[in-house]
Amino acid sequence: MKIWFAFNLERKLVGLGKEIMDTMAMKRALTRITYEIIERNRGVDDLVIIGIKTRGVFLAQRIAERLKQLENVEVPVGELNVTAYRDDVHQLDTDPKLPGKPNFAFSLEGKKVILVDDVLYTGRTIRAAMDAIMDIGRPKRINLAILVDRGHRELPIRADFVGKNIPTAQNEKIEVSVSEIDEEDSVKIVNRK
Repeated sequence: MKIWFAFNLERKLVGLGKEIMDTMAMKRALTRITYEIIERNRGVDDLVIIGIKTRGVFLAQRIAERLKQLENVEVPVGELNVTAYRDDVHQLDTDPKLPGKPNFAFSLEGKKVILVDDVLYTGRTIRAAMDAIMDIGRPKRINLAILVDRGHRELPIRADFVGKNIPTAQNEKIEVSVSEIDEEDSVKIVNRK
């Protein structure tokens, strides 16, 4: 009986993953990132925030809300789908499901862009996001804010603001959950099957 229980408990834990950050840890990390953004930019003048779909958008909105609380200024937030800019997508013109050129309700010309995503891994998503941003306009500067940096870079890309560094093995995956779509806030490390 004890062996069966231990086996099933271990199997459930492997399936669910090990929780690295809970709701409060995520909130603290995003608050720290927000303070660092204010400090590095000496305020929020000419600042815009762009979240990479999907979870990066919700993290970007949370950072913007915290900036408003701290600086009493509404910082514009945009959403970016980088699918069409990824280097592993080769049929851009023939696939009607891929999004077109990004469009924001604000200009990026001369702005300080804070690009936000949930996990930094190989760097390819961030490279695609920078390509998309440069197609839209020419910002003064692009900084990268990441909730989790898990290492294993394939491109020379580094985050400017990091919530947590979590070294991982290649057979592991970081799963970020946000309450807006996942009904909870958490970061877990799970084994790939």
